[in-house]
Amino acid sequence: MTEIKPRDAAIDRLTEQVISAARAIIGAQLNDLGPSLRTDVNKVIHDNPELGYDEVIAHDTLSSYLEQRGFTVARQAYGIDTSFEAEVGSGGRLVVFCAEYDALPGIGHACGHNLVATSSLAAFLGAARVLLDLKIAGRVRILGTPAEEGGGGKVKLIEAGAFTPPGGIAGAFMVHPMSKESLELGEFSGLAGWRLIASQKLRVEFKGKAAHAAGDPWNGRNALDAAVAAYNNVALLRQQIEPDQRIHGVFEDGGTAPNVIPEYTRMNWCIRSSTTKRSNELLGRVKTCLEAGAAAAGCSIHYIPLPTYMDLRVNDTLSDIYVKEMGVLGEKFMPREVQAKGFGSTDMGNVSYVVPSFHGAFVIPVSSGVACHNPDFATAAATDEAHTIAIKCAKGLAMLAIQVLVEDNVAIAARRDFEAY
Repeated sequence: MTEIKPRDAAIDRLTEQVISAARAIIGAQLNDLGPSLRTDVNKVIHDNPELGYDEVIAHDTLSSYLEQRGFTVARQAYGIDTSFEAEVGSGGRLVVFCAEYDALPGIGHACGHNLVATSSLAAFLGAARVLLDLKIAGRVRILGTPAEEGGGGKVKLIEAGAFTPPGGIAGAFMVHPMSKESLELGEFSGLAGWRLIASQKLRVEFKGKAAHAAGDPWNGRNALDAAVAAYNNVALLRQQIEPDQRIHGVFEDGGTAPNVIPEYTRMNWCIRSSTTKRSNELLGRVKTCLEAGAAAAGCSIHYIPLPTYMDLRVNDTLSDIYVKEMGVLGEKFMPREVQAKGFGSTDMGNVSYVVPSFHGAFVIPVSSGVACHNPDFATAAATDEAHTIAIKCAKGLAMLAIQVLVEDNVAIAARRDFEAY
């Protein structure tokens, strides 16, 4: 375990002066950029929703905004067409801000990723201004992370080395909009230590043999029967799983004509549990149900694996600092959940297994009963009120980065929390 060194009073005073100056610079910078971030970034992304790996407008909008302000941007970063990367600073530690900007089919930015992109961009710009003005050793990077909604963009970026550069990463940060009801926040306006759960995803193919459904059905092997039996088996399994587990699936291909016994069907499944280990165990039980359906219908089965979303590991050090920084800005954030309140998952969980990570949640005004993945949430994500709180959260995020860069003990404690898992 890395040892935290005793503090020196003179260094403490100097560090506090730097942090105080940083708060002032970040506040002024983001107050100045707030209107353009609203019209040139937030609104553009929201009004042009794009699905994962097709976020061309979002990619160009974010990249161009940075380039117009003098930053060098690597477009199509890490071999992914809609990823990008920009970095400022030299020496010291490295902090990465993760920007999400994909939308959902049919309901647009009902997860508010326009606000995620805006807040991460704003945090990067604020922290970059501090490094340049105060000449602090350290680096901040913004990384465009496409396809969070099921496509596993961060998983691909991990595999491509984006989160394992030479020298390592001291922290990867982002914040996400939510409704107050969905997180049961009560008096709080946000949550720092958000416990998101693991999600296994896979497609399943059943292959049988076509035949005339009336003329010679005995010569066929019905792949639709296999899929229906598999679905019913899983439905029975749902009665015997833990309260914090979820299994849900859909039929993607059920055949072509009623008078032809289907020789091919395909399903899409999601299996969630509180930890990656428990989701792996539940996945094994689900596969038994699927394979039993195939066997009953005399069909073969084939799995098409999709990116697994690991549970989000909460870093207490980073969460506590963010709560304090948001308190300075007049916002009361809950430090951490004792257990997950919802059943959402994110590929940021995978990042939290690789580097010390922070993924907070902030409340935007929505009607009662409205949560993410609801058309009304997409409407709320476009409001001035939502933009205002996103920028305020970006100020806290930028300050979190600065503290990790200038405070050795903060960086060491965050690494210790990460290694403790």
